[in-house]
Amino acid sequence: MSLLEQLSSDLKTAMKAKDKLRLAVIRSLKTALTNTKISAGQDLSSDEELSVLSSQLKQRKDSLAEFEKGDRADLAEQTKAEIEIVQAYLPEQLDEAAVVTIVDEAMQATGATSKADFGKVMQYVMPKVKGRADGAMVNQVVKSKLS
Repeated sequence: MSLLEQLSSDLKTAMKAKDKLRLAVIRSLKTALTNTKISAGQDLSSDEELSVLSSQLKQRKDSLAEFEKGDRADLAEQTKAEIEIVQAYLPEQLDEAAVVTIVDEAMQATGATSKADFGKVMQYVMPKVKGRADGAMVNQVVKSKLS
């Protein structure tokens, strides 16, 4: 079952359950995927779908940080719930130890030893962790390994 089919099925379930939050998040995800599909002019690959979902997750995480900074606990709680819903459609997220292992492998494969090799390492790592790890965490791990 494709992601759009899964979202449509879950949308119907959320409607029947009268789960307004889940309904709003699923509609938002479907809209983002449909808009990307229309702008691409073709059906999206699973990697492109993951990319759209990852950007939706990042938007919500950024919003959460802003709400917490602005002492808006009500909005922060709602955004945390939205993040959990979006994460349910993403593959299992890698923990920091797994990212460190991939970065070590990338450093060996590229021969990276200094900060000047940052781009080479990131270019090797990002396709391997796409949709499964936060880019900021990967960036931080690579910087710490190259310093």
